[in-house]
Amino acid sequence: MKITVIGSGYVGLVSGACLADLGNDVLCLDVDPKKIELLNGGGVPIYEPGLDEVIRRNVAAGRLRFTTDVAASVAHGLVQMIAVGTPSGEDGSADLQYVLAAARNIAEHMSEHKVIVDKSTVPVGTADKVKHVVREALDRRGLHGSSFAVVSNPEFLKEGAAIDDFNRPDRIVIGADDEQSVKIMREMYAPLQRNHDRLMVMDIKSAELTKYAANAMLATRISFMNELANLAERVGADIEHVRRGIGSDQRIGYHFLYAGCGYGGSCFPKDIRALQRSGEEFGLPLKVLEAVESVNEAQKSVLLQKITQRFGRDLRGKHFALWGLAFKPGTNDMREATSLVVLAGLWDGGATVTAFDPVAMPETREICGERPDLSFAETPNDALQGADALVIVTEWKVFKSPDFSLIKTRLKQPVIFDGRNLYEPASVAAHGLEYHGIGREGELLGAPARPA
Repeated sequence: MKITVIGSGYVGLVSGACLADLGNDVLCLDVDPKKIELLNGGGVPIYEPGLDEVIRRNVAAGRLRFTTDVAASVAHGLVQMIAVGTPSGEDGSADLQYVLAAARNIAEHMSEHKVIVDKSTVPVGTADKVKHVVREALDRRGLHGSSFAVVSNPEFLKEGAAIDDFNRPDRIVIGADDEQSVKIMREMYAPLQRNHDRLMVMDIKSAELTKYAANAMLATRISFMNELANLAERVGADIEHVRRGIGSDQRIGYHFLYAGCGYGGSCFPKDIRALQRSGEEFGLPLKVLEAVESVNEAQKSVLLQKITQRFGRDLRGKHFALWGLAFKPGTNDMREATSLVVLAGLWDGGATVTAFDPVAMPETREICGERPDLSFAETPNDALQGADALVIVTEWKVFKSPDFSLIKTRLKQPVIFDGRNLYEPASVAAHGLEYHGIGREGELLGAPARPA
């Protein structure tokens, strides 16, 4: 099948490469000439494990190409998959200008039936807006009877595991209002259906809402556990014990029940805000989601609160090692990362920082610029030298089994602030280290009494 993917960002590039890997003829369009030049030169503009190999393999086979030519991209694919960004507007609503511009470009150049697929994360009602924009452009061209269809096909890709998520999806949601479009989408996804039917066909508005609902539920679980973790600290409980206790209930399960220092990234924060704005537009405030967002924003500062409780608010002369910068492991994505909140707070207190992240240090340098209070280490252990404490923000695998004896030797003061509960408090204390986790009964094992 000939498929055009509009937008060569995270969703578009992963989707296009994986669809080509299934044997389709895929043309990826982007308006950024530097990005297309990079891709045509063999580079990849984002970090996603395994993506570079999938792209290389399919480019070599002639199944995957990249272009800035809008007319050529519209002429190429029966399926026109829109996978452009939908950033938050000033009021938190999803900014649809790029989605609607892509739809308008399709209409300005199409000369035969097209199936326009909304792959971008968009609020309920976007398909209606796309239809209106396309019909309006076709009418201006005098093509009043031209045929097209709009389909909602939301993505459910996790950064760091996107290739596997595409090839082994839990579900494939298709929102459509005509059988022919459903048939085309079934054909496109047929290679992923051989084990069992993963396709869920529904009306378009339900499909649009499903994506937001999924992310809202996952974010809610995270904020719920973070709020309970804060309570656990007050009452002297261990949130990890609580997590295991409730996760064993099959109605609840263990996924997304880990307490920590807040979520970030390009999806959860943006989608929570956009869903709230949708509720407001229809006169229905989504109070649970207001709380989810509020708890998460506060949780991003929990490590700073622990640091200032331990060292005081005046951090001048203090130096910290920071492990983890990306908002989650497996990606270099720094959008709304907790590390940026932690860095800003440490700098405001007058501290300096040496940071390490397996892949996100170039992005952090670009965001923060060159500054005397931030340096980067080549290894996690190099970051420790002379630091007053170790602060862990991202749960990369490389941090999960450290040499605690070496950590104690290199740190000026043997203190760990673990924002992801990677370690057992008693085990850390046994090495003579003071441990501060999130909602852990034993988080202060080995620590001096806090000042009143």
